[in-house]
Amino acid sequence: MTWANRYLPPTEAPWQGRMDSPAASSFFQIIKLLDLKKNIPDHTKLAFALLGFRCDEGIRRNLGRIGAAEGPIILREVLAKLPVHRQEIICYDAGDITCVDNNLESSQQSLGEAVSLLLQHNIIPIVLGGGHEMAWGHFQGIGKHLTNAHLAIVNFDAHFDMRPLLADKKGSSGTPFLQIAEAQEAAHRRFNYYCIGIQQAGNIQALFDTAKKCHAQYITADELQIDTQKGIEFIQTILQNHRHIYLSLCLDVFASAFAPGVSAPQALGLSPWQLMPLVRKLASSGKVMSYDLAELSPKYDIDLRTTKLAANLIYEMIHHHKT
Repeated sequence: MTWANRYLPPTEAPWQGRMDSPAASSFFQIIKLLDLKKNIPDHTKLAFALLGFRCDEGIRRNLGRIGAAEGPIILREVLAKLPVHRQEIICYDAGDITCVDNNLESSQQSLGEAVSLLLQHNIIPIVLGGGHEMAWGHFQGIGKHLTNAHLAIVNFDAHFDMRPLLADKKGSSGTPFLQIAEAQEAAHRRFNYYCIGIQQAGNIQALFDTAKKCHAQYITADELQIDTQKGIEFIQTILQNHRHIYLSLCLDVFASAFAPGVSAPQALGLSPWQLMPLVRKLASSGKVMSYDLAELSPKYDIDLRTTKLAANLIYEMIHHHKT
């Protein structure tokens, strides 16, 4: 278990709340700690696991403002206090994968091993970032579990994150979906990539060209601002054409008024209520096999706006998810 060298087991520390709350009424009361180095039970009942990716290396390489390595810690603290209205679920805290030596590639591989382990036991991962470089590691774990061509990657993001690799073929927070595209091509599998919330001013023309070359499909923030129904139709097409979905959400898809605590704040990003129906539609489809939320940087947050938004998105994913 070489991945275990980068693994921190969960602790009870973030899971605190009101002592006068009735039993099982909030997340801090239902969360179970799951040490991935020990025996993991198989599940027939709906089960989720929060898995942190405490890493800033991809953002550093991408010349962004670092701070997302602390995201999983504070996100748990805020989620702990949110209510639970779905009593039939199991929800675990599965600990964190770390990157303290700048060896991003090993941390991504370790994340993939942990994700694969959860999926093997019929537990739905919700990976907490950390920079969006975690998508490459996350996908490696999904790939170990699911190898057919029916997987769609749905990325809520202001950016394509398909930048060219750095020297020595190293990646960054700007490259994960190009890395996935290249891996799919090498394995002779389709790269089914769908982006929602793309900013024209956030991607140079070469990135639009790369997206076209890789047959990525996208809907821009401008289009959603004009007509949210376009987003619903976009999601419906995805659901009609694919059996399995990996849902990734970068918090910089939102306007900085709602999400100031990210690596690359967006002045003209979307509002939460423009995207919430789309997230709910995907979660309730019965096709999402894994989730992640990227680039929460608590050091830049204001009044916990970004953290609370991220926690509410996890709440929505869990409460609307169907198998």
